[in-house]
Amino acid sequence: MTVRAVVRGVGHYLPERIVENAEFEATLDTTSDWIVSRSGIERRHFAAPGENTSDLGASAALAALADAGLGAGDIDAIVLATSTADLTFPSAATMVQAKIGMTQGFAFDVQAVCAGFVFALANANALILSGQARRILVIGAETFSRILDMNDRATCVLFGDGAGAVVLEAAEGNGDTGDRGILAVDLHSDGRLRDSLYVDGGVSTGKSGVLKMQGKEVFRHAVEKLADTASAALGKAGLGHADVDWIVPHQANLRIIRSTAARMDIPLDRVVVTVQDHGNTSAASIPLALSVGKASGKILPGQLVVTEAIGGGLAWGAVALRW
Repeated sequence: MTVRAVVRGVGHYLPERIVENAEFEATLDTTSDWIVSRSGIERRHFAAPGENTSDLGASAALAALADAGLGAGDIDAIVLATSTADLTFPSAATMVQAKIGMTQGFAFDVQAVCAGFVFALANANALILSGQARRILVIGAETFSRILDMNDRATCVLFGDGAGAVVLEAAEGNGDTGDRGILAVDLHSDGRLRDSLYVDGGVSTGKSGVLKMQGKEVFRHAVEKLADTASAALGKAGLGHADVDWIVPHQANLRIIRSTAARMDIPLDRVVVTVQDHGNTSAASIPLALSVGKASGKILPGQLVVTEAIGGGLAWGAVALRW
């Protein structure tokens, strides 16, 4: 028999404050129509003062545990993807561990920006396959509103805050493409492309910094690399585009989502799209979309799901899994 990391539960959390596009019209030279035409985004959520990334992550984790019918005592590890941890250290994952009442196991953060959740899934999958853990909470949580330049209309209208989580559990499979769970992973990075998307702050600068992005450059790399990595993950699993029931992509930009699906010859009605309501929530966007996809009755047991994302680094990758 083959060990697989199977999704047992999924959940998400969004801050209470909803920021409609119209709010930006009062302070920026922009319109809601322009924002929608360029990104597909209509609204996003911003965290309240004092509401931190670990708070969002803990709420999403509890929702995923409830969906799985499990408690914090049933979890062996937490892998949390974020670029906006509460503090430089300790990790946001350990803060979530404390907030949900988990007193055993271990917890750590993964930082791959918008590709963070894919990298976190890959790490959690490896921990399960190696026998280091049986059940793992994999979380994506971000408060990107805290690192935005609110005078830069090219970036500040694109991002939002939120969190999503899945419970992965070791299960036995037959070792074929019909198994439930993660079937294949494909990961990449290229540090030469750092200046395409970065935050101009950190310990080397002595300031927290704000997000900087070369939009056209990121768009060009995203469409090509996302389609290629999704195809590679499917190929590693011994599957093809025709086998895919749902693409659950990083929710950065509707034009990128459409272009990637077109390159894979997959119709948009087989793509879970939430960017219009959440904006780009970076590492949180895929687990948020998975949770919404399940809650809406789209993603069903036994279906083949492909997740793919690209973020600063540049870092990108994909996971093929059977729900």
